[in-house]
Amino acid sequence: MSKLVILNQGMTGRTFELIIERTTVGRVEDNTFHIADASVSSHHAEIILRGSDIVIRDIGSTNGTFINNEKITEAVLKPGQTLRFGQVELKIDDGTPLPAPSAAPAPAPAASSAAPAPAQKKQQMDATLVIPRGVSLEQLEQGGARTTTFDTNTVFTKKKNKVNFYFLIGGIAAAVIIIILIIMVMSQAAAPAGH
Repeated sequence: MSKLVILNQGMTGRTFELIIERTTVGRVEDNTFHIADASVSSHHAEIILRGSDIVIRDIGSTNGTFINNEKITEAVLKPGQTLRFGQVELKIDDGTPLPAPSAAPAPAPAASSAAPAPAQKKQQMDATLVIPRGVSLEQLEQGGARTTTFDTNTVFTKKKNKVNFYFLIGGIAAAVIIIILIIMVMSQAAAPAGH
């Protein structure tokens, strides 16, 4: 039976035996193959056994799924090829010796990486680390065109400002009082002259 072996430093030698027809891979613990790495999406990919073929299918991951550094959405993984979920590299172990691990991941001192491993397993990471990769050919061909849509059917209402409303009411009330006082003063001034 084939198994996947992680090649990254700190996880080197960790394996997952491919014994069921459909295996989910991701950062959260509800996946069949749990990889606690920030570059791996919470639900990253599926591994499907079709006869003797091992089919890898990306399920909308943030940092992509790659076979021999070529981004894939679905492809057959063959012995000797390197599979990568985000920044985590793996190979098929079918009994042949594996090459040395890649030097791409950040090295960590041996003493500090051994102690936090159990605590890190218990901690559930809830955010995927987005790894910038530059501009893709599709983005260049689009010329920066955005595919976002704007729903013009929604009705926007103006936010009511209660302070302005009360200020307006107070101003009107003050104006009415001043007008009444002016009318009273004028009627009193006109009354003695006519008496």
